[in-house]
Amino acid sequence: MAQKKDQIRRHIRTLEFGRRRFSTSPSNRHGHLDPPKPGEELHVTFIDKDGEKHTFEVAKGDNLLDIAQANELEMEGACGGSCACSTCHVIVESDEMYDNIPEASDDENDMLDLAFGLTETSRLGCQVQMSPELDGLVVKLPQMTRNLQASDFEKRS
Repeated sequence: MAQKKDQIRRHIRTLEFGRRRFSTSPSNRHGHLDPPKPGEELHVTFIDKDGEKHTFEVAKGDNLLDIAQANELEMEGACGGSCACSTCHVIVESDEMYDNIPEASDDENDMLDLAFGLTETSRLGCQVQMSPELDGLVVKLPQMTRNLQASDFEKRS
C-alpha cells in the first residue's frame, strides 16, 4: 500500500511540474549565513538606495547577494544567485577594492550588460565572494534594477 502511495505522489509531482527535475539551494545560502568564526570576521558596507550605510561582519566565502538578503537589504536576486539576471547589481565604491575582486566571467559580463546604471566598477553581488583582500569593501545599490522576464518579450496586441 505504501508503495502505491509513493507512485501516486510521484505521478502527481510529474503532472504538477512536468518531467523537469528541480533542485534547491543549500540551506546555508540565500539569506541564511553562518556567523564568521571569531578572529576571522570580514567587513562589508552596503549603501542603500536612500544613501544609508549598513556595515556587517561576514565570513570568508559569503557572497554579497546572500549577505544583503540575510540582512534584509533591498537586493532582489531574482535568479537565486545563478548569474542569470542582473537584479543583484552592485557598484563598488573604490577602484582599488574593485581591482581586488577576481575578474568577472563572460556570463557575468553578459548579465551586467542588462543592468540599470552600469558603471566601470559594477559587479553582480552573487558573484562577489568575500575574502581577506575584500575586508572593508563598500558597495552601493543602484537606484533601480531590471528584471527581464519572458513575458517582457511577448507580443502585445
